[in-house]
Amino acid sequence: MPVRTFTMPKSLNESLANQQPPNTDTDRSSLNGVKEAYSLSEREPLAESDPKEKPGITYAAQDKLPKLPIPELEDTCRKFQAVLAPLQNQREQDDTAAAVRDFLKADGPELQVRLKKYATGKTSYIEQFWYDSYLNFDNPVVLNLNPFFLLEDDPTPARNNQVTRAASLVISALSFVRAVRKEELPPDTLRGTPLCMYQYSRLFSTARIPTESGCQIAQDSGSRHIVVLCKGQFYWFDVMDDNSDIIMTEKDMALNLQVIVDDAETTPIQEAAKGALGVLSTENRKIWAGLRDVLTRDAESNNAECLSIVDSALFILCLDYTEPKNGAELCGNMLCGTSEVVKGVQIGTCTNRWYDKMQIVVCKNGSAGINFEHTGVDGHTVLRMASDVYTDTILRFAKSINGQAPSLWTSTSPDPSKRDPNSFGDVSTTPHKLEWDMLPELSTALRFAETRLADLIQQNEFEILEFAGYGKNFITSMGFSPDAFVQMAFQAAYYGLYGRVENTYEPAMTKVFLHGRTESIRVATLESVEFVKTFWADNSPQQKVDALKKATQKHTALTKECAKALGQDRHLYALYCVWQRAVDEEGAEAASSNGYSSPVDGPASEAGLSPQQGPSISPSPPRSPSAKNHDNSRSPSKSTSNKPPLQQIPSLFSDPGYDRINNTILSTSNCGNPALRHFGFGPSSADGFGIGYIIKDDSISICISSKHRQTKRFVASLEAYFLEVKRLLRSVKKGEPTGRSRVRESEEEKTRGKGKVIKGETQGSVAAPAVGVEEEAEEEDEGLGGYGFFDAGMLLQALKASQEEKEKPSEKAAGNARRAIGKKLRVSEY
Repeated sequence: MPVRTFTMPKSLNESLANQQPPNTDTDRSSLNGVKEAYSLSEREPLAESDPKEKPGITYAAQDKLPKLPIPELEDTCRKFQAVLAPLQNQREQDDTAAAVRDFLKADGPELQVRLKKYATGKTSYIEQFWYDSYLNFDNPVVLNLNPFFLLEDDPTPARNNQVTRAASLVISALSFVRAVRKEELPPDTLRGTPLCMYQYSRLFSTARIPTESGCQIAQDSGSRHIVVLCKGQFYWFDVMDDNSDIIMTEKDMALNLQVIVDDAETTPIQEAAKGALGVLSTENRKIWAGLRDVLTRDAESNNAECLSIVDSALFILCLDYTEPKNGAELCGNMLCGTSEVVKGVQIGTCTNRWYDKMQIVVCKNGSAGINFEHTGVDGHTVLRMASDVYTDTILRFAKSINGQAPSLWTSTSPDPSKRDPNSFGDVSTTPHKLEWDMLPELSTALRFAETRLADLIQQNEFEILEFAGYGKNFITSMGFSPDAFVQMAFQAAYYGLYGRVENTYEPAMTKVFLHGRTESIRVATLESVEFVKTFWADNSPQQKVDALKKATQKHTALTKECAKALGQDRHLYALYCVWQRAVDEEGAEAASSNGYSSPVDGPASEAGLSPQQGPSISPSPPRSPSAKNHDNSRSPSKSTSNKPPLQQIPSLFSDPGYDRINNTILSTSNCGNPALRHFGFGPSSADGFGIGYIIKDDSISICISSKHRQTKRFVASLEAYFLEVKRLLRSVKKGEPTGRSRVRESEEEKTRGKGKVIKGETQGSVAAPAVGVEEEAEEEDEGLGGYGFFDAGMLLQALKASQEEKEKPSEKAAGNARRAIGKKLRVSEY
């Protein structure tokens, strides 16, 4: 029987060359016209309980989105010096200024001309370079590139066990897949302006494929099955038909998953671990490429077909047998799995993963999260999926109570239980277990990969802060941008521990442009330095609050600029890549990209630049081929002066300041909403912190990782700062006008003498705006930043001890016909 094969799409270079160049002079009013061409019910399906289908809305604005602008060279150089100023002493600043002057006089203008010429007719001037920076990254993707989301528990208690929660999440995720494929997913918007939706076409059925010359992103656009991992064992079954309709009910899905769990338990976990080939996806990429060759070289083996089934799946569902005991352990489990060695055998959940694809991870107690391969998608895109999936689970439960409850989707799949059996086509909904041929080479490689992975996990630690003292409502009521306010908390807490300011990265989403990804916000500014010094010195509360306001205003201004793609990092990186290509063209030593990139064969367009997390969720991306890690690049050494001009590294890139700006110590990202409990990623440098945070209405959730850099102490310092700054703000606000509503003032006049007025603490949404509130503070944060101290002594420890018993429930237990691949499981008994 013929086998459905996993086809390798063409390279990004070839795909981009075949694309129509987008309109570079798009008037924003035309985007609004596209939006208005669709009715309210099509743009917002929840507005109607019985929405009507009109495919095409998802990518309707793509050809009208403006291209990512190439900033002016002089502006970029000026900003480069500005972001370095807080990190350098006067001598270093003078050296950088001299390097910039030389660059502007010599290589800079020529490289700018070359970049503009290169970008002519291309979707984005940075896209190819961005993909190359990710795909040429040789180190393991786990803990280096892949971020995670930890979902909130399902609000319906019956679903908070593994099988029912997993079945619910899979059905909702498939509804999202269907909406994307049928182009019915309403586009993301920012204040009414449509955003680039290309990344959604790369969200499912994609895989990062390692080769000897770099990785490729491949996609099977006709994929209709999922792969389930349980105790390191692989299973698959079809979930959609050729029309992208879901062919299983939630009950059917739960039945299949229970069959898989029961089958996996028949193999002792120590025995199963010896064949847990998912561990190989955590290896160095070149080693993994060689091992894939081993898997596929024997024509008599079914390993190649098993590998094709995994690579081409819509996504991976990981069913873990463990129950993490607390939030920090949950976050670690979602990011890299657990490491537990019993009798010399690794039985932790780290063996139950496949990091080259998107994974939905569900623990035994129903706690769930998402781990995703970051090359083609940013956190903002995956956040939309996670939010819609979480919302759909709630709405489907509501519909089971009231049939008139609305649906999130423009149209839905026909009820599988009522369809004609002949209408499903050639599908196999019965679970099959993939049976790999464990060659001696594979067994040895698996052992070495597992020990290296265990080392990597042990080298990192994770701590969380679920700060319930206040959140966005209180921060905006005090006149601050929430994202800027939290970023200054990171600056103050770090300075309070170490007495210095370090390079800090936050991504700003640039999806208002065609194929936009992110731009780097460099958080450390002269204003933030002045604030932390003022905060830690013996100054009055008013002086400290004033310094905080200036620092947050500067951060908000930087965020706005970066959201317009007018930062310095991406432009400088593109110039560096153009220089490397010029060296190649002159026959000098090979430098940059190898041309392997993610394909572009989807309905519309995409972007480029950021490896780890963000709304843009992400820590900063790998920058150059000489990068020590994905966010820590090292400029080439200075060339001798007798080389031809283009073979000498330009003065700006050989300046130590360029090394410094590419070595991020605090890699941060603001990404989340009420559907998420936590979000995070690994540190981007050996001596740095990875900080993912979510600012909710009345709380702030933070997940911090590091290579054992006193992470717990840093979290305690943050918590202490949040409490202290609240005290400062309240002490300063006492003498200011209250800003109370006129009706409240009128009420007090009328009720005077009629009893004692009960006064509650003014916080959250009832707090009155302070005088001098930053204009549209809350609105400015939406979709932009990220994607947006005092002694922590006995009192704080006592307060924390009293709260340790109040854990969350989830913490208490912590196209063609084909032959059937794998052993068929028996479903009839269940």
